[in-house]
Amino acid sequence: MESGETPRIRTEVQVMFFDTDCAAVVHNLAYLRFIETNRTLLAEQLGLPLRQMTEEKKYPVVVRTEIDYRRPAALGDRLLVEGWLDGVERVRFWCAFRIIRPADDTLIAKCRQTLALVEMPSAKLLRLPEEWDKYRSS
Repeated sequence: MESGETPRIRTEVQVMFFDTDCAAVVHNLAYLRFIETNRTLLAEQLGLPLRQMTEEKKYPVVVRTEIDYRRPAALGDRLLVEGWLDGVERVRFWCAFRIIRPADDTLIAKCRQTLALVEMPSAKLLRLPEEWDKYRSS
């Protein structure tokens, strides 16, 4: 990733039994788990590796999630989750996601999340790292 380039990440997932409901269709919480995995790897790309978060007790916390379910995914589907940093302010940032089924290029879901960086256990809101200034909109 070049300096100032918007961080992006792609993760692949195969729909398993535990991702589906009784009709073998992916249930809504499974999509959020797919997104959580992608967002965690995106955080590492942004300089927030899991081990460091644990040691420093500073964590990105989801404040809001908006998700549009466009088409159902089913048992056995292979999905691609694309995530990217979608905006940065002083203490808030946004990540956006798309879940697609590459086999037929179907958009399954779109999501946008608002996050903040907090220090635990006090839940103190923190200013985002200075290195993220390059991602801020003018």
